[in-house]
Amino acid sequence: MTDLEREALCLSLQVAAWATLLCLPPAIGVAWLLSRSRLPGKALLEALVHAPLVLPPVVVGYLLLITLGTRAPLGRWLHQQFDIQLIFTTEGAVVAAAVMAFPLMVRAIRLSLEAVDRGLEVAARTLGAGRWDAFATVTLPLMLPGILSGCMMAFAASLGEFGATITFASNVEGETRTLPLAIYTATQTPDGDALALRLVALSMALALGALVLSGLLERRTRRWLGRA
Repeated sequence: MTDLEREALCLSLQVAAWATLLCLPPAIGVAWLLSRSRLPGKALLEALVHAPLVLPPVVVGYLLLITLGTRAPLGRWLHQQFDIQLIFTTEGAVVAAAVMAFPLMVRAIRLSLEAVDRGLEVAARTLGAGRWDAFATVTLPLMLPGILSGCMMAFAASLGEFGATITFASNVEGETRTLPLAIYTATQTPDGDALALRLVALSMALALGALVLSGLLERRTRRWLGRA
């Protein structure tokens, strides 16, 4: 493996891991809101959450650019107050990947939450558990298969994210050039076909491995919970 391939691989794993961690807490909260709450405008929230699945990734990247770019009000404020710059940085690639992967994680967690027997939660409440205690000790463990599945789906999606990343964070070697961007760069380089083919094979192996691991973890967790 060449230094370029190793660099792209390590950066992709780093971006995917941080994007997954960034998605997890809000994904659990949004899944609960969509599944259990009677929040006014819930249909609008659901549409916004799932918008990255139907919008072209380039559009999502452009929206991030005009929202979090250094010339945008929010992006300028972050840069001036906290010295946070997202464009042309690894952090920007993480944000782009997280936004694109977020709907997949929310969907998996929401399906798992909807399968939880509410009678168990009611029983916990009648035994003296508070709302948050019941959620932490009953609901959350029963949601674990969906949480693990959502994390692995988000991780795999982040590994393959291209359009939003290149639009928002650009294609900077060592900073934002993940495997998909490295493949694109190789295809635009004379005599880069062999490199592109190796990177494609590496990307496919990682994505398929993540999906297989997701299925294994979900089945083992269901067996551990006695639900399979």
